[in-house]
Amino acid sequence: MSAMALRQTVRALFSRGLPTVPLARTGCVRAISSTAAVRSDALFVHRDTPYNNSSIPFAFDEQHMPEAQEIIARYPPQYKKAAVIPLLHLAQKQNANWLSISAMNYVAELLEMPPMRVYEVATFYTMYNRDPVGKYFVQVCTTTPCMLGGCGSTAVLKAIEKHLGITAGHTTKDKQFTVIEVECLGACSNAPMVQINDSYYVCTCTNTQEDLTPESVVKVLDGLARGENVPTGPQNGRLNSAPDRENRTLTEKPYGPGEHCVPEFA
Repeated sequence: MSAMALRQTVRALFSRGLPTVPLARTGCVRAISSTAAVRSDALFVHRDTPYNNSSIPFAFDEQHMPEAQEIIARYPPQYKKAAVIPLLHLAQKQNANWLSISAMNYVAELLEMPPMRVYEVATFYTMYNRDPVGKYFVQVCTTTPCMLGGCGSTAVLKAIEKHLGITAGHTTKDKQFTVIEVECLGACSNAPMVQINDSYYVCTCTNTQEDLTPESVVKVLDGLARGENVPTGPQNGRLNSAPDRENRTLTEKPYGPGEHCVPEFA
């Protein structure tokens, strides 16, 4: 195929809206067919929907308004816009764990700041969910510490997906669970771990590694589905991040001031 013919073929394909990749070595053109990618406007631009538009009212209720006022009071009046991050988090908490356009507009009005400044914050931080999520928002950490080991996060994630019948990034049909993969959640010593709403769930595997097991995470999900008050934190009796067995460091009594000093400093 000549260069002129190749250019004409590419123009014809693009005119029909088909993205193409020219293969220089073979001199041919191959059309690409793939699933739709998430465009930037879906991430940063609001599109009105029946469940998310500015005509749906939002305001802090009697339970959350005192907390909002306490947050605003932490800052000087001329700098109260600094409260935008915790107020958006509070609005998301009240609004079934997701942040609507009405909630953003309400926070902007409450803090007397342009709505665009609030939108910039809400679209920048991944802690804000701009679409509805399930009653239990399951965030599975798949960063390196959680991924390593015999009971790594890969096995935990697969167990969650199999048990709930969905893959990461989706919500169950009954709107009870939404599952996503996230980066480090800061509980590396008890890895792997998951965060469900505002709670951490970690567990130690039967081997010597600090791992959440596929079996234990399923028990947590079942307990939540039944409406039980599932204990948070380590699921094996460990106290916070304390050793799960005997101490392996600081096994001797530390010496105090004045010990092991030369005579003139004793």
